[in-house]
Order: sequence, then structure tokens, then C-alpha cells
Amino acid sequence: MAKKRLIPVLALLLLLNTLRPFNAQCEVFEYKHIKGARYRILSVVDEAVFLNGVLSHRAEILNRIAVEVTDVKDGRGVHKAIFQTSERVVYDAASRTQAGAGFFWAREYESVFERDKFGYLTIDPQYYMPVVRNVPVFPNKELKVLDTWRAEGYEIHDFRDSFGIEEPYRIPFTANYAYVGQREWKGKSYPVFSVSYKIASRPQAAQGRLYPVRIMGDFDQLVYWDHSLGQAIAYEESFRMTFDMSDKRKIEFRGTAQAEFIESEIMNKEKFAAEIEKEIDRLKIPDVVVSVVDDGISLRLENIQFYADSNKMLPGELEKLERIAAIIKKYPDRDIVISGHTALASGTRDDHIKLSQERAKAVADYFLANKVRTADRMVVRGYGADNPIADNKTEEGKQKNRRVEITILEN
Repeated sequence: MAKKRLIPVLALLLLLNTLRPFNAQCEVFEYKHIKGARYRILSVVDEAVFLNGVLSHRAEILNRIAVEVTDVKDGRGVHKAIFQTSERVVYDAASRTQAGAGFFWAREYESVFERDKFGYLTIDPQYYMPVVRNVPVFPNKELKVLDTWRAEGYEIHDFRDSFGIEEPYRIPFTANYAYVGQREWKGKSYPVFSVSYKIASRPQAAQGRLYPVRIMGDFDQLVYWDHSLGQAIAYEESFRMTFDMSDKRKIEFRGTAQAEFIESEIMNKEKFAAEIEKEIDRLKIPDVVVSVVDDGISLRLENIQFYADSNKMLPGELEKLERIAAIIKKYPDRDIVISGHTALASGTRDDHIKLSQERAKAVADYFLANKVRTADRMVVRGYGADNPIADNKTEEGKQKNRRVEITILEN
């Protein structure tokens, strides 16, 4: 429902810095924009959701952001980005169940925006992403440890599905910054600054629908800056956000997030596809089609056999999956998406999507158990019978449509 985020730590950081020898080093923070640069930002959010003060569930949200700087004009970088959001429930209080492997695909957004060297965005109001805008931004001056500054920012939320609010919903805020000195991230020292802000909003009433009468939030963040990149290398965050609903319920989100910048290596798709096809021939894996797609390399496992109306694979399929797993292990730096598809048969569209998602998850569970990928490196998606590749009127066509696709992602 809401995008996720830190709880105030600024006072503690300032206190800790006063207990250390004074550091007179000055820093100038600026973004660098290089045409053609490509990178990823991966963030994992761990949140607890409370209903009227009682724990409902714990969830993890995986946000994968692929960015390309398509142009640089007068020092402003033009960014084209794809934001993919997926999630999983790691604990459900009602059923007391734990999650399995993989994140379930939630939504994908495209965005185009410009950013100047101080961090200010220019973006068309139609775009939902990025959620937090004009954060971080920098003053045009040198900063020494304990220097502070303030700047206006805003959040954009997608409340279409939750509350029937059709336009991107804007919540302004004032962000407070402080340069807190050097900190380590993964064994390397970076200059770090803190960001904290609060939001408060009262949306308009939605006729005939449940809607939030008040939205409140506190967010706090530590940003690790890489001067050579002209970019944040990572951030850590905590958040607390509450929705007072029109039916008198209170929904509260509490949690933490962590994100990391990853420079993208260009994938030679044709070369990778040829290598994979050669391995499939060598291992004699039947009914697998390799193709180059926009996102990377797709391995289409046709006629994959499950027990009827079940997500349990027949014994012979596990042997095929074992050989597929050996191939995917050769590309450990690439994340994967596992997509399930069904043939058109009896049942509703929702039934087909649910079954295809469960079958894709069965493959993800196998990959997790056999250390092919960790859970945060896999996304599970179910299409049901929506994307047939053959005629469902023939048995041969149904076999082709009854498939699982594994995409080794470029970015």
C-alpha cells in the first residue's frame, strides 16, 4: 500500500561525533552524470504491519531499480528507470506460518526524470516513481562534520488499488540533513550524512470507498556517499508510517530498509544465449528453448510436468531442473525471474494465475534448497493462461503453454 523506509538517530550521531577528535575535513557533495552510465539499486525492506496495534504480519519488500543515464544537458542527467517491486510475507500472525523461497512480483513502473548536480529532480507528474523526491539534495558549499542544512522534498504514492485515488498522491515535507563524518560500508570508508523528515496529510474523502483520513510518518536515513561515482553507494533507513482509516481502523507500518548501488556490467546477450544453448545440448535437456529478450536471457521450459492441479512436480522433472540449475549457477552475478504459465483449462482466471504462481514458486524453492540463488536474488511471477505461445485447442499447444520461464536478468 505504501512505500517503505528510518527512526530519528540524528541526536545520537551528533553526540557520538562530539566524543571524537574534531575532524576539520570538508566535503562537497554533488551528483555526477555520465551519458550511457547504467546501474542498479537494490533495496530490501523488512517491515511489520499492525492493525489497531496488533501484529498482522511481517513482510519483506524487494525493490529492483534499473537506471540508464540517456543524456546530459547543462550538467543535468536525464535518467530512464524501471522500478520493479516484489514482496513476500515472512510471517503471518493469524496462521503463524513462515515464508518459503522467492519474492512474488507486485508491480513494475517506468519513469523518466532529470536530476541536477545538487539532487533536484524535474519529472512529469504522471510518474509514480521514485517515491521520495528531492532527497538527498545539497547546498552549494563545503560542509564540515556537524554542519546541517534543510531542504523541501515530497513523496509520491500509488493509491489506485488501495483507495481508488487515480492520480499520483503527493505529500510534501521538509528534510533535515547533517554531515556526520566517515563511516564504513562493507570494509570501505565513505563520507556519511543523515536525512530525517516527517510527513502529515489528510486525503480527500473517497465516495463509497475505504480511504485514509490521515497519514502520518517519521523517516530517518543514513546515506553513504561515493565521490568517485557522484552517487550514493548505499543507505540504511528506518521508518514508521500510520494510516487512520475512514472505518476507524489504524494501520501501522514499522521497519527498516537497506539499499545498495551496483554498477551494471553489460551483458553480451547473444554470447550468453549461445553458451547456454550449447550446455543444454551437451546435457541433453529436452523441451527447453533459449531466447534473447529485453530483460536478458530466457530459458523456456515447455511441457513441464506437475501432478494435476498441483504445484508438485513429477519425479522426472526434478532431474531436468537439476541440470538447468547447473547452468544457471554459471552466472552467479545475475538475478533471475521465474515465471509460471498454464494452459487454458477449467477454472477462473484467478485460479490459473494462482496455480502458475505456485508452480513458479516450486522452482524457486528448489533453487533455494540447492543454493542456486538466495531468496533476495529471485522474483516469482504467475501469468496464468494470459500469455499463450501456442493454440490451446490442441494437446500439443497446451503442452507448450504449460511452461515455466527462467529469465537471467541483464540489469
